[in-house]
Amino acid sequence: MDYNQFQSMPLDELLTVTASKEPIPGGGGIAAMTAASAAALVEMVANLTIGKKGYEEIEKLMISIRDKAQSLRQRYLDGIAEDAAAFDNVIRSVRLPKDTPDRTAIVQQAFKDAATSPFELGKDIFALLQLAEQAVRYGNAWVITDGAIAAMNARAAMRSAFYSVRINLRSITDEAFVARMIAQIREIEEKAVIVEQNVEYEYRQR
Repeated sequence: MDYNQFQSMPLDELLTVTASKEPIPGGGGIAAMTAASAAALVEMVANLTIGKKGYEEIEKLMISIRDKAQSLRQRYLDGIAEDAAAFDNVIRSVRLPKDTPDRTAIVQQAFKDAATSPFELGKDIFALLQLAEQAVRYGNAWVITDGAIAAMNARAAMRSAFYSVRINLRSITDEAFVARMIAQIREIEEKAVIVEQNVEYEYRQR
């Protein structure tokens, strides 16, 4: 199956497929889609700041934010297919006959891959959250709400991605892998809380 089809589907079709009995795209894919929409909002704030009177001093910053957000938007769209492929691999691995050579190792690796994919996505979404904070702080005041919405959606998408990590970690027997992954998630989440608070503060100040 070509999982890349999900990112090119019309929105209504993607949501219809998500609502079906098929397990993919699921929560991880929707988290990636949400992140992509948040990136688009950050780009919009940057584009509506670039070239505007009174924002000349931060124009280079806004160009940088726009370009980074654009690159991240494509990465998140790719994440929809990556999540679907990882989950499908888990299903196929679990369904292997019990007498399959190295079945346990294959299943464990599938769960590790299924945990790693949303972890990397969540980590990359944190980068967008930081860009959204800058957009709210320095961007065109007329679209500051859009920047704040981008930040909140990025935060929700990041948390959702990490939920997907945690559910897969429950099936992994490698305790060192699980501990390392949880520690990294906690570290990123702690930083994200601070960024979220900064966004709220900047939004109210402007």
